[in-house]
Amino acid sequence: MEQNIFKKLQVGLTIILAIILIGTMGYHLIEGWSFFDSLYMTIITISTTGFKEFRPLSVPGMVLTIALIISGVLALAYTGGRGIQLLVESQILRRRRMLKKLAEISDHYIVCGFGRMGSQIAEHLLENKLKFVVVENEPHNVEKLNSLSYLFVDGDATDDDALILAGVKRAKGLVAVLATDAENVFTTLSARELNPKIFIVARAIDEGTEGKLKKAGAHRVVKPYELGGNRMVQLLLRPGVTDFIEGIARDIDVDISLEQIKVCKGSKLVGLTLAESPIRSELNIIIIAIDKSIGKFVYNPQSSTKIEAEDKLIAIGQVENLNNLNKLCFVE
Repeated sequence: MEQNIFKKLQVGLTIILAIILIGTMGYHLIEGWSFFDSLYMTIITISTTGFKEFRPLSVPGMVLTIALIISGVLALAYTGGRGIQLLVESQILRRRRMLKKLAEISDHYIVCGFGRMGSQIAEHLLENKLKFVVVENEPHNVEKLNSLSYLFVDGDATDDDALILAGVKRAKGLVAVLATDAENVFTTLSARELNPKIFIVARAIDEGTEGKLKKAGAHRVVKPYELGGNRMVQLLLRPGVTDFIEGIARDIDVDISLEQIKVCKGSKLVGLTLAESPIRSELNIIIIAIDKSIGKFVYNPQSSTKIEAEDKLIAIGQVENLNNLNKLCFVE
């Protein structure tokens, strides 16, 4: 439908140009005016600006002027109407397409808030080719989301309806980076009630908010000033290590990545030791840590460490090999 309206708009513009050309040639031939004077007379006639003709008109010239006024007004009205229709319907169609995508998306991440931190999070998710939805209601940020063509919900993240529309019940994770701690607490609480399994990361601005966010259901709480201070110290003391880790995390100019991969029940890896598995020998992947299913975190595991169902492998290696390991962890 949008394409059909666009064609009609093109037809209207073509008619207007044809009227301008006919009027210019008509005044030039009938009245003997220059092309510029004829063009000027044509424009002020079809636009009905009300300017008086700058030269006397002959009877044929008057007839031409009447024809230009009628045809020009009709053409402008038709083209203007198609332009408004295209604008309105494009917005409606865009909204429908977005609602359809929101209804279909699953195993995605929800970013609540699109301020400075929220926009960076969305950018990193996009760089890593991960599905995400932004929830934001501040007009300026909504315009920015529109210009970036991000999938988003124009609504209050503390409202259950906005989170449901963003697919919180089907989402894999949620990050709350709203303007105030109170909003982050409410959003965390709402998301946890709507989806008990969703992984939630929330920002705490004030020192005393961390406990409230964890009680509300946040798995991890980030304090920007503390995190920023730690990062600056690491850059000061170990700049090469920091650059390497950030390069891996953001997939910048490197062919390796650092991933967390969950071993599902029924995987061929279950029951094998690291030495017996093909992880190192065939895939050339290094397991730097294992988040064991019993809640224990094993750093630099030995080759005799046994892989169990529900373990989370913290692995580093080439992206293609990591993808193969991910498939291996899910193969029954």
